[in-house]
Amino acid sequence: MNSKWRLWLGGILAVAVIGAALYLPALRRQVNRAKTITEKTAEQARRELLPPTPATSGEPMVKAKMFWGSTEGDATLVPVTVELPLSNDPTLRAKEILNTLLAGPVDPEARTLPPDAALLAFYLLPDGTAVADFSEALANSIPSGIQSEQLAVDSIARTLKANVPQVKRLRILIHGQEADTLAGHLDLTQTFQVSTSGASAPAPSRSGLSVLTGPVQKAYEKVRSGTKRQ
Repeated sequence: MNSKWRLWLGGILAVAVIGAALYLPALRRQVNRAKTITEKTAEQARRELLPPTPATSGEPMVKAKMFWGSTEGDATLVPVTVELPLSNDPTLRAKEILNTLLAGPVDPEARTLPPDAALLAFYLLPDGTAVADFSEALANSIPSGIQSEQLAVDSIARTLKANVPQVKRLRILIHGQEADTLAGHLDLTQTFQVSTSGASAPAPSRSGLSVLTGPVQKAYEKVRSGTKRQ
């Protein structure tokens, strides 16, 4: 091999060594960056599977029983015990319980209520009738069918029964309005029985309606008149 080819070969080797010296650190940084992203993605996925952590409050931690769906696909409810900071006030306690039920279980397959549904308001009449006002997503996002609709209402009723004994009956509103059905099948004009224990108290006075306005007040009054006839 003549000197000219040796020079060419040496130059090529030198360029290759320099290129490798410049490229390998960049490659190492890319590998480390990809590893970090993968670790973050795995951690994020792990956190999404965890049940929501209750917000810090001055309320005592209580073992609450939530009724979510079975993962066996048999359309039944399974009680799950979780620790929550719950108020002693029955109305506030019911709101905390229902918001936890809406947040969903660890396994999304066991969810009974749509993930985008929200509790807009909750009222408890002196006779034990609860009025729960949910966002339109409860009706729009739930799978249409008597089984899924009944399971959703049953999970609400049984969870309230297990944690808020003051609730005897349940009426469900959608965005402040009384709906004919939940998603086309289950009748929402009815009052759902939650608990049969305890004596009924008298109906609320007119002054007790001052906190309600517009469609919610009309629905409230309709519920009240209905419970008086029963």
